[in-house]
Amino acid sequence: MITEKENFLRLLRGEMPEFIPRYNMMTWNFHGRPFPPVKTPEGYDKDEFGMLRTTTEESMGGGFPVPGIVLLEDITKWRDVIKMPDLSTVDWDAFAKRQYEGKDPNNPKSVMIGDFFVTLINWMSFTEGLIALQEEPEECYALLEYLCDYYCEVLKKCIYLFKPEILHLVDDVAADQMPFISLETYRTLIKPHHKRLADIALDNDMLITMHCCGKCDSFIDDWAEMGVTGWEPAQAGNDFAAIKKKYGPKMVIMGGWDNTGPISMPETSDDELREALIKYVDEFSPGGGFAYGARVATSMSKEDAEHKNAICEEIYFSYARDWYKHH
Repeated sequence: MITEKENFLRLLRGEMPEFIPRYNMMTWNFHGRPFPPVKTPEGYDKDEFGMLRTTTEESMGGGFPVPGIVLLEDITKWRDVIKMPDLSTVDWDAFAKRQYEGKDPNNPKSVMIGDFFVTLINWMSFTEGLIALQEEPEECYALLEYLCDYYCEVLKKCIYLFKPEILHLVDDVAADQMPFISLETYRTLIKPHHKRLADIALDNDMLITMHCCGKCDSFIDDWAEMGVTGWEPAQAGNDFAAIKKKYGPKMVIMGGWDNTGPISMPETSDDELREALIKYVDEFSPGGGFAYGARVATSMSKEDAEHKNAICEEIYFSYARDWYKHH
């Protein structure tokens, strides 16, 4: 019988899977961060570039810059502020050990790296980062190229250490209803660096997936051009019908569930949730190109979230997983 890993890799190669796989970004990925954060006296995490991060319950553990503290105030002064971390000082054995903790060897190995837009925004603040992209595109490109040099070396080392099957590019260039930047800005300032990483992956026989939240379907042609064959979390609001019609199984929708919409609210009844989950599977499964990724992400108690997500798991095993055997 085909393994979970091979079934998923078959899906990313544009082939028909034996069963509908699940996708879980957080437990599959080896993070391209060889320097562990340093805890400051204030309790913040300082990353290898000197940015201070914090988190909140509302961000569900996701890190973001400490409000009011800006690492890079002037894009033209980035050479004085942003310094390439010295990779020769990394304890690669310790890094590999950290990365393997909690990993299931039955899952694909995926390296997550490539957050160029998000990093620029984190370093400068959202408003100033967007202004810099418009007013100083040459300086933005030079900074992101410098960052890409670093990411490329990290990726090459990860390939040597882990022999990953997948490069997972990750860059949230879109909001819920529209992109943060124009397609022209993406193609000119961001895409060349994504492509450098993608080319390294392709040269090492890796598959490529993309993480991008929000309304980002306008970028899919460019992702496909550089070799991306899977996209997550594929949030509601994107034109999934058009994507499936154009790409079929060549662009896997890893998700597609409305995890923050009305159906994922705590007041939704269990029966309504089950009915919506079945409809979701029936909509995305035909023709392949789909990985189940239903979870709720709205604000609710821990108990309610666990209960709702248990229903998502139940529907996967009772209905979704063997959908191709029955349809």
